[in-house]
Amino acid sequence: MHVTVIVPTRNERANVAEMVRQLGLALAGRRAEILFVDDSEDDTVAEIERVAQDAPLPVRVIHRSAGQRTGGLGGAVVAGLKAAAADVCVVMDGDLQHPPALVPALVDRHARGDADVVVASRYIGGGDSTGLGTTLRFGVSRAATLVTKAMFPVRLHGTSDPMTGFFLVDRRRVDVDALRPSGFKILLELLVRSDLRAAEVPMRFHARAEGESKATLRQGMTFLVHLARLRFGKMSLFALIGATGAVANIAIVWLLTALGMGYIWAAILAAEVTIVANFLLAERFVFADMRGRASGFRRRFVTSFAFNNAEAAIRIPVLAFLVETWHISSVLATAITLAAAFVGRFVFHSLVVYAPRRPREPGTETAGQKIIRILDEEAMRPGEL
Repeated sequence: MHVTVIVPTRNERANVAEMVRQLGLALAGRRAEILFVDDSEDDTVAEIERVAQDAPLPVRVIHRSAGQRTGGLGGAVVAGLKAAAADVCVVMDGDLQHPPALVPALVDRHARGDADVVVASRYIGGGDSTGLGTTLRFGVSRAATLVTKAMFPVRLHGTSDPMTGFFLVDRRRVDVDALRPSGFKILLELLVRSDLRAAEVPMRFHARAEGESKATLRQGMTFLVHLARLRFGKMSLFALIGATGAVANIAIVWLLTALGMGYIWAAILAAEVTIVANFLLAERFVFADMRGRASGFRRRFVTSFAFNNAEAAIRIPVLAFLVETWHISSVLATAITLAAAFVGRFVFHSLVVYAPRRPREPGTETAGQKIIRILDEEAMRPGEL
C-alpha cells in the first residue's frame, strides 16, 4: 500500500458516496486505501459499508463509540494514523471542502523526498479560501493563522496554512503515541511537536456540499486552550486559569458589595465560587490527560477544594505578616504570596489530586523526585519552538 487517505467523519452520510467516487477517480492506478474514522450518531457507518462494496479502492471504517471519542477530530486522525496500512497518510475532511483531486499532487510532492509533511494551503499562489463563506469566517481564520504563526515563528516558518485539515504526513517521521490532540487542528500539533520538513501545494477550498459545519464557539475555545498548552505547557495554562479566576474574584466582590453585602462575606463567597470554577477549568483543560488514571471526580474535587481553602487560610495571615512585620508593600506582598501559592497549587494538583490510583511500586520515583522532574520539565521548555 503506497498511501492511506484518512477521512475523519461525524454525521457526514450524505457526502460518503461522492467522496469515495472522487477519491477513486483521483487515485486510479495507484495503490491506495480510504480509511474513515467515524464519530457519528447517525447511520454514516452503514453508508460507508454500503459504498465500500462497489468502491474502486479498498475502503475501511473505524467507528468510535461515545466513550472512545477522545481528542475530537484530532483524536480521530491519530486513531487513523495508528491503523493505516501505509506509512504515507493523507488527512482530509469528509465534507468535500477539501478537493479529492488534489490528493495525487500531495503524494507526488512528497515523493520528491525533501518533505515529511505536505500542506494543502489556501494562502499561497493558486490557493483560494472563498469556500469559508462569510467575511467573518475568513477574518477569523486569517487572524487565528497569524496568531498561531506568531507564537511558533520557527516551527511554522515557511508554512502559510498551519490550520488546514488537508495534508500529507509520513507516519515514520512522527511519534504518534506522543501526540495529545484536542479539537480539530491536528496539523498544528504535528508541526509543533515534531521536527518535520514541510512543503506546500495550493488548494482551492470548496464550499460545503452537504451537512452542517462543525466549527463552533466551543471548538474555537478548545483551539485557544490547546494553543496555550502547546506554547506554554501545563503550568502556564494553569496560571492562565488562575489569573482568570483572580479577575472573576475581584468582579464578584465588587458586584456583591455594590449590592450591599459586607466585604468579608463577599470575599468568602467570591473565593468559593472561583475555587470551584478554577477546579472545573483545570479538570477540563489542564489535567484532562491525567484523569483516566486518577481517583474519581468526587474525590478529586473534595481534595482540591480542601487544599485551596487551606491555602487561602494560610496565605492571608502570611500576607498580613509580611506587610505588618517586614513592612513590605501590600502589592508586593500579595504578588509574593500568590506566586508561592501558585507553585504549591500546581505541584499539589499534579502529585496528589491527579496522582495515579495504583500504589507506588519499588524502584519508581519518589514524590520529591517527581516534584523536581515536573518543575524541571516546565522550566526547561525551550523558549522557541
